[in-house]
Amino acid sequence: MKKNMNEAIARLDPQILWKNFVAFNAIPRPSKKEQKAIEFVENFGKKLGLETIRDKAGNVIIRKPATPGMENRKPVILQAHLDMVPQKNKGVEHNFETEGIHMLIDGDWVTADGTTLGADNGIGVAAIMAILESEDIPHPPLEALFTIDEETGMTGAHELQPGLLKGKIMLNLDTENDRELDIGCAGGIDVTANGSYQSEPLPPEHKIYRLFVKGLTGGHSGMDIHLYRGNANKIMNRLLFEVQNDGLRILQVHGGGLRNAIPRESEAFVAIHENKEDIIKEKWDKLKKDILHEHQMQDPGLEIHIEQSHAPTDQVMSSVDQFKFLRAVYGAHNGVYRMTPHIPDLVETSNNVAQVFAENGKIRIGNLTRSSVESGKKDLVNALRSVFELAGYEVTTAGDYPGWEPDANSEILHLMKDLYVRMFNEEPVVEACHAGLECGILKSKYPGLDVISFGPTIEGAHSPDERVNIPSVKKFWNYLLETLKKIPENNP
Repeated sequence: MKKNMNEAIARLDPQILWKNFVAFNAIPRPSKKEQKAIEFVENFGKKLGLETIRDKAGNVIIRKPATPGMENRKPVILQAHLDMVPQKNKGVEHNFETEGIHMLIDGDWVTADGTTLGADNGIGVAAIMAILESEDIPHPPLEALFTIDEETGMTGAHELQPGLLKGKIMLNLDTENDRELDIGCAGGIDVTANGSYQSEPLPPEHKIYRLFVKGLTGGHSGMDIHLYRGNANKIMNRLLFEVQNDGLRILQVHGGGLRNAIPRESEAFVAIHENKEDIIKEKWDKLKKDILHEHQMQDPGLEIHIEQSHAPTDQVMSSVDQFKFLRAVYGAHNGVYRMTPHIPDLVETSNNVAQVFAENGKIRIGNLTRSSVESGKKDLVNALRSVFELAGYEVTTAGDYPGWEPDANSEILHLMKDLYVRMFNEEPVVEACHAGLECGILKSKYPGLDVISFGPTIEGAHSPDERVNIPSVKKFWNYLLETLKKIPENNP
């Protein structure tokens, strides 16, 4: 049974972490609009009497001296990002810019009421806050680094100045499986195709239909891309493509949202000639059954609705431009492009066709391309560019960030592997991930940093299904505290 009960969440074990998560999750912080979160952690550090710095980008750094007897240990950076992905289910009323998250307890999980939870990366932020305010947790010299805008551009990491941090080890608290130790990640780049189309008056003797794709599982466009979950933009385009030669005319298309989320919904308004109505509906019925069958395992909640509607505009896309548009979206690669040959089950290169909009004579197709290999990333960008430029669209790239190359000889990796075995009587899973972590960017600015990433188990990140496992948070917390105790001495 679900209950909306922040007080109960604040009393979960470990209470010092959960109470900070509840407090932080009351702060609105969608990506690029996390000013209130910046002020929150800045004031938090100042109230504790700790050295607190806000840099030009908006990142916050809080320094805490070592506990007695640990002054000679290597200084550690604890790092998490302040922003969250603002996603909500259709029909849910929630303003991410003014409201905190409405949380629920559901068995062994904490989740939200129809929105993303913000455990990514709010749990990491809360853990760092708990350590900063603690009076009895042993630790070496600490720097807490809270970065901004990780989810939509990694702006904070990009704009962090070299020389500002003093730590030698960085613990990134932004991994989503409590058995994993991440030692590498993919880089990424936004690829956007912008085009225009000629509009024509709505032809006579046409009926207006609304197509709506919803109920897809969605998820993280890096961590979940190998699960072959349905992409609402590709499914919608398939429906339109199927009957393009039967008199269908596009009025507008709105699909997807954030680039780092696999799109769950798409909506299109089309015009169909009365003489072709039965033919088109018959084709759609058959294709709808095929698509639902294909996605029955990974997307059991998928719904495709086709219904007569009112026209949102009296203009349609020209036949020539419609021909190009549907082929461009169809030809754009979506999903896994290449697996990593030397690491089992690790995606090397992928693309998420995240946004497809056609309205008022303008077309925009937004993609997030990821790869742990720079040359592989460039290859897929060129493939996308080729398709879009053949359609006559202008292609731009932005937000390019590097991957994080694994270091098998990392000192902190060996320490944490041994500690994990002693604490949990099993080997951890040491791997690189296909998500975009800030570690690669930060390590490029501080090449000598010894970096590792870990965290509690979070499912459904970047979607309204996001939830964090309560026992896992306790496991993560205990592991973090033991790691801080074991940090080696700072030898010159």
